[in-house]
Amino acid sequence: MQRLRKIQRKHNSLLCIGLDTDINKIPEFLFEYGDPVYEFNRRIIDATKDLVCAYKINLAFYE
Repeated sequence: MQRLRKIQRKHNSLLCIGLDTDINKIPEFLFEYGDPVYEFNRRIIDATKDLVCAYKINLAFYE
């Protein structure tokens, strides 16, 4: 919890992004990569890492 609070203060944010990736909504160009789900999520994380304090993975999307 201390680590989370530290990141919340650093980013001045309580925002948590859910990585609930629906394979049917991934842009076509990402299918050129070996793992389009990984590539999609990596790009979301790279674009938001300075704005959020946490990411939540919904395991049901990955079963």
